[in-house]
Amino acid sequence: MSHVLAAVAWPYANGPRHIGHVSGFGVPSDVFSRYMRMAGHDVLMVSGSDEHGTAIQVKADAEGLTPRQTADKYHAQIVSDLKGLGLSYDLYTRTTTPNHYAVVQEVFTALYDNGYIVAKTQMGAISPSTGRTLPDRFIEGTCPICGYDNARGDQCDNCGNQLDPADLINPKSKINGETPDFVETEHLFLDLPKLAPALAEWLDSREDWRPNVLKFSHNLLGEIHERAITRDLDWGVPVPLDGWRDAPMKRIYVWFDAVIGYLSASVEWAKRQGDPEAWRTWWNNPEALSYYFMGKDNIVFHSVIWPGILLGADGRGTEGGTIHPALGDLQLPTEVVSSEFMTMKGSKVSSSRGASIFVGQFLEEFGADALRYYIAVAGPENQDTDFTWEEFVRRTNFELANEWGNLVNRSISMAHKNVGAIPEAGELTEEDRALLAASAGAFATVGEHIAARRFKAGITEAMRIVGLANKYVSDMEPWKLKDDPARRDTVLHVTLQVVSDCNTLLTPYLPHSAQKVFEALGGEGVWAAQPDIVEVTDGEWSYPTLQGDYASQQAVWESRPVVASTPLAKPTPLFAKLDEKLGQTGPSWAPIGD
Repeated sequence: MSHVLAAVAWPYANGPRHIGHVSGFGVPSDVFSRYMRMAGHDVLMVSGSDEHGTAIQVKADAEGLTPRQTADKYHAQIVSDLKGLGLSYDLYTRTTTPNHYAVVQEVFTALYDNGYIVAKTQMGAISPSTGRTLPDRFIEGTCPICGYDNARGDQCDNCGNQLDPADLINPKSKINGETPDFVETEHLFLDLPKLAPALAEWLDSREDWRPNVLKFSHNLLGEIHERAITRDLDWGVPVPLDGWRDAPMKRIYVWFDAVIGYLSASVEWAKRQGDPEAWRTWWNNPEALSYYFMGKDNIVFHSVIWPGILLGADGRGTEGGTIHPALGDLQLPTEVVSSEFMTMKGSKVSSSRGASIFVGQFLEEFGADALRYYIAVAGPENQDTDFTWEEFVRRTNFELANEWGNLVNRSISMAHKNVGAIPEAGELTEEDRALLAASAGAFATVGEHIAARRFKAGITEAMRIVGLANKYVSDMEPWKLKDDPARRDTVLHVTLQVVSDCNTLLTPYLPHSAQKVFEALGGEGVWAAQPDIVEVTDGEWSYPTLQGDYASQQAVWESRPVVASTPLAKPTPLFAKLDEKLGQTGPSWAPIGD
């Protein structure tokens, strides 16, 4: 058994999340975590809402709220959506907690003491109309490197290079279209060039990463430069330095504090378990594995900047240094698992650009597993993938409802009608043994794919076994074996065994329907555990989190023999078929049709 950290990207709490977000960080991380638990590993899956930065202030101003009220509002909404999707977090928390502030300041101090944070002046973007610092992501212009017209002030989505707002050609505020003023201001910078040699050596050892992530990360090292970690604003983590901590308009910037959230969430989880040092098993243990899940626009923060922070805190840059006693020897990521973009009509799904389908609306109408299935089988795992309602309807109707749902329904219905229970198996034929062997053999194949973060290949193989089972039922025609009940019962027993196997294979992908199939086969109790919304306190704050008891679930990654004579009730349909017209128009609330 291994200790596995699933570090899931932190969604930003300035609005509801859309399906593009959860296709990158949500469903892939949960499929992986659920499988690893079923395979016997000790998993810690953590994340939370990213709640600092001037973008929150901008949203708060627009809604007539304080930044804290805005963060509270959207954190609660995100928690509800992620619970509905069934994401099995051990802790989903937030960045506005005293615990997070303390851990961020501890990491900052470790870097500063080791010589990897330096003070410099730079040109900062200021709104002429408000006098307030403009967030990098709220400034757009032409990329000076590739010429892309919609580059952001922090990064160009087209070429992937890091930028500063002052780098942009013809910069404009996305808030009101005005041209920002650039004024000289002092900030603290993470000295990434001093960490570049150690970063390069580490990246050279990462041979089994997705090629897009590794290539992009190596390219970034060639252009690496110092990066500001403070901003002129009053919403964020205070700077723990004399001359800075009491400055009313100097805060640690959001990108720096958010990546430290993986560590702070692990520390918070340990405290809530009653064992404050438990996080060290995943963070200070060289044998532990850690996987970071996100969309490709976050690669730079996880494959270069976060490892740089970890290396600097451990004193492994050109300045040397010591390991901070409170943090210990922090381990680097095993892999950065990045998905590409979910697109709509060729453009990135984006709330700010008005092309988005929000998770809450989607779940309310279609349920969680239909979305989880679509993301797993047709999502942007290795390349940008266009979401269309036509493809969603086709996948739901012909794969989930016709193939999987119909196999479950008709096999259990026939067994219920003819026997009232799981039938006894008689003598097996060559066809029976071949199907059972294929089903049992799929555990190794599907498990290997999921463990290697090849989620599309895993679910494709599981559905291949579903297809074999459907063909077997059609070929054996048990409904015609009324005069040969022994053979009929054997066919039904074999089919139900394969249904049980396929349900296990699909559990990481479709945990909600997996629970229903488990119960339809006569199972009792929790097969696939779901997260709970738990209200907690930290200092004076009370807030909702996601937590779950996944150790007590019955799902394990193996073929379990179905037990003859287990009573079966008449099943209900597993998936409802969708109106084909939906594929042409989309639902009324969707921003675009197909």
